[in-house]
Amino acid sequence: MKLPAFFEEDRHGVEQALERLLPAETIPPPSIHCAMRYSVFAGGKRVRPILCMEAARIFDPRVEAAIVAGCALEFIHTYSLIHDDLPALDNDDLRRGKPTCHKQFGEAAAILAGDALLTLAFQTLAEAPLAPERRVAVIQEISRAAGTVRGMVGGQVADLEAEGKTIEPEMLEYIHRSKTAALICASVVAGAICGGAGELNVERLRRFGESIGWAFQVVDDILDVEESSAALGKTAGKDQAQKKATYPALYGLEKSHEFAEKLISDAIAELSPYGERAARLRELAEFLVARRA
Repeated sequence: MKLPAFFEEDRHGVEQALERLLPAETIPPPSIHCAMRYSVFAGGKRVRPILCMEAARIFDPRVEAAIVAGCALEFIHTYSLIHDDLPALDNDDLRRGKPTCHKQFGEAAAILAGDALLTLAFQTLAEAPLAPERRVAVIQEISRAAGTVRGMVGGQVADLEAEGKTIEPEMLEYIHRSKTAALICASVVAGAICGGAGELNVERLRRFGESIGWAFQVVDDILDVEESSAALGKTAGKDQAQKKATYPALYGLEKSHEFAEKLISDAIAELSPYGERAARLRELAEFLVARRA
């Protein structure tokens, strides 16, 4: 499935904002800024910032604040990839079709680049052009999603501890909803908050985000089995090699496909009250389950 038509326009806006927010390579110390920029601009679809923008657009066509929040989300996502690729974790040499940060700059620089991107993310959020109460709400949402209690770091820990073990379906759900779905959901919720949505609409968008975030990780599991390293831009077959807990490993490919499609169907149903205003979010949801990389 091709990227939605609006995707490139949104991505261009995100790229411009990332360029503006990241320190230039000439600013001392240049080595850390080179490593940060290398990882952020190594590629990627910018799914999280675009979800943030399009969730905001349902409620307000002005998406400047959502772009800023989306860039912070991209910084957090990139830091997580840098650290995930390190020898102590997934020990990967390839990310987005290029050498991983630690392969290009060394392990010490990669660790510090990840730390710096996480710090920059919260500086960016603290300076976002939002009313104070909405700025705080966005920071709370994203910090929870990136943390240890049903957040990205907690999910990563559970994922590591589950390697080589037979786990219950409930634990697999916890891992997927924490390590991947939480930050994707936060992207949608942060966008709704940036757009001025009220509490009921924020919660409806939260349900949408939870479903697409979960589906995103299920599809990632499937692609690790079905696609090549060249297609994925990262090492294929790593999940099986590392005996990770995945949906294909527990349920098989056919049921995993069916489950991802059901999650996307559930997500799209949450958008029904918004009609055409949510057309772009619907397209994004359909793309996320049909993608091949």
